[in-house]
Amino acid sequence: MNKNSTIVQLNELNKNTMMEVMGVEYLEAGEGYLKARMPVNDATKQPNGILHGGANLALAETVAGLGSAIMVDLNTYAVRGAQVSANHVGTVSSGWVYAEGNLIHKGINTHVWNIDIKNEEGKLLSTCRLTNFIILKKALD
Repeated sequence: MNKNSTIVQLNELNKNTMMEVMGVEYLEAGEGYLKARMPVNDATKQPNGILHGGANLALAETVAGLGSAIMVDLNTYAVRGAQVSANHVGTVSSGWVYAEGNLIHKGINTHVWNIDIKNEEGKLLSTCRLTNFIILKKALD
């Protein structure tokens, strides 16, 4: 996986993962930008029938993690989520949600992302901030 990976190749990464169970699909990717969607269904809802806030956080972490991963040399570096926060400002009970992740800081050891999650009509549901550590793989040995 790298900045030249196609959307089809990126979506193939979801096989046999939590992202596949949640139905996450990548739509667009570029340097410092990634857009994905996720269905609002039984796998992503809480018991009272609305999208689970934790599903939004998992979607946000997925978008920012993959966004960072396609920007670094994964033979040399690993990407690890360090911190995520979210403000849930809306609810939805059906359809799709869309996450747009934008890199707001690209440091040597950290990437900071803003991820907005909206419904099909463009109404903001959650706004998230996520920090990834960029770690030399040899430091993980």
